[in-house]
Amino acid sequence: MHIHRVKSKQGGRVYEQILLRESYREPGSKRSAVKKRTLVNLTKHPPEVVRAIELALKHRNDLSALTSIKDVKLTRGPSAGGIFAAFQMAQRLGIEAALGSDQAGKLALWQVIARVLLQGSRLSAVRLAKTMAAAEVIGFERGFCEDQLYGNLTWLAENQEEIEKRLFAARRGDAKPQLFLYDVTSSYLEGEQNALADWGYNRDKKRGKKQIVIGLLCDGKGEPVSVQVFSGNTGDLATFGAQVQKAAELFGCERVIFVGDRGMIKSAQIEDLATAGFHYITAITKPQIRALIKKGVFQLGLFDQHLCEVEDHDVRYILRRNPLRAEEMAASRYSKLAALQRLADAQNRYLAEHPRADQHRAWRTVLEKAERLALGTMVTVKADQRHIEVEVDTEYIAYIAELDGCYVLKSDLPADTADKKAIHDRYKDLAMVESAFRTCKTTHLEVRPVYVRTEANTRGHVLVVMLAYMIVRELKRAWSHLDFTVEEGLEELNRLCAMELSLKDGGACLRLPEPSAETKDLLDALKIKLPAVLPKSRVKVDSKKKLMERRKSD
Repeated sequence: MHIHRVKSKQGGRVYEQILLRESYREPGSKRSAVKKRTLVNLTKHPPEVVRAIELALKHRNDLSALTSIKDVKLTRGPSAGGIFAAFQMAQRLGIEAALGSDQAGKLALWQVIARVLLQGSRLSAVRLAKTMAAAEVIGFERGFCEDQLYGNLTWLAENQEEIEKRLFAARRGDAKPQLFLYDVTSSYLEGEQNALADWGYNRDKKRGKKQIVIGLLCDGKGEPVSVQVFSGNTGDLATFGAQVQKAAELFGCERVIFVGDRGMIKSAQIEDLATAGFHYITAITKPQIRALIKKGVFQLGLFDQHLCEVEDHDVRYILRRNPLRAEEMAASRYSKLAALQRLADAQNRYLAEHPRADQHRAWRTVLEKAERLALGTMVTVKADQRHIEVEVDTEYIAYIAELDGCYVLKSDLPADTADKKAIHDRYKDLAMVESAFRTCKTTHLEVRPVYVRTEANTRGHVLVVMLAYMIVRELKRAWSHLDFTVEEGLEELNRLCAMELSLKDGGACLRLPEPSAETKDLLDALKIKLPAVLPKSRVKVDSKKKLMERRKSD
């Protein structure tokens, strides 16, 4: 077996074919002529790969000689395990195809993979690309710096609809989902300069922080379909119409069921859904439950551990009392009352031991505690002759306790389309959207800090987080039977580094070592097989921002 080069001249130009060939004899007579046949055409392969094959063939009788060849230099190369696994998952999920194969698409794909591997700014993504085999795995033809990544966020925002549409078609084809899960969250900002930053209902309980509002649309299995960023002062209801429009126009869905949390789908949203020919499943609030009980639509006695259904004017109500939740609510209420009483007793002891202590301040301390514990409607805090008394309204507490653990679902789905259990189970599927928000906001992906200011870059950043979540979700599913979290699994894969094989004439390639048992288990769970060799890329990736050490040396 040998490398054979064939040169030919056509039209004044010289062409070269590089063939991997072997010699053989036809079976039969020993005097038959030696023949040759081509095994592989290596013409289109990188020169460094061809040179590496030539080197291995030259020493095929004693491969141990490769370790002592003076013309070969072995050095520790970039980390390759984590990025290769994330890249393979992006291909499998259709993310790579949806983003495209040009430079902009590859930059966007690297931002998604970098978000999976290490959360941070665009500058940190550039530095990460220098330590990982980003150029070799993704196939960059040109280098980049953080400026190109920030510009790429704008490109992502401008092409978001087309990207989501391609991804939707690639993942589902003609099988359009008939169920969408939708929920809204907010993410606070540290700075003041973001174009979408505004004051609003802050779910993160961060006082004095502006925020952005994020709406996430998922299919019935909890897989993200679309994400949209709104100004921080946008109410939940105002975000809903855009999602109905996406499902009908962008994705071309028909006969869709929208599932939204209580307060998300009200009369105006129901009208929008009816106009589009869609249905809904939602929950109603405690005041709405009491109003319907007062009207006689259903009775308090119908609430039970088992599902109960009541229909009123083509609207179906599914009633249930969760006994475990009822116990939790009662225990929490009485725990808060006990804590308030302990504070009142402590203030009374202090007033008794300190005759000059301020009675009004002690009373104010207990009252503020009651408000923080949301007990203001259940208790009355009084102060008389240097004694603080907490009066509990037992009748009102009993009135509130009637609905402990009770909830009511509301839907316009026909009974022949979904029974009461199906409606109940689909509403519970909203927990998958909440899980996605937790992953994107506070655990693995961390949408904060945002690090961008313009509206387009903010939208592009959040889209990157959504696409990264799709990969993380798939990794979590594949590794669920292993003793690894996603973070631990990626950390283990990142330990697998390539060995750079450099030849004296300048050729080089990246040789991947045999993975450890733990790494092999992770890859096998993903059904991924590492290549033996990666071509060494000549693409230069570097940041424009100089580190402190480099600044001092300038």
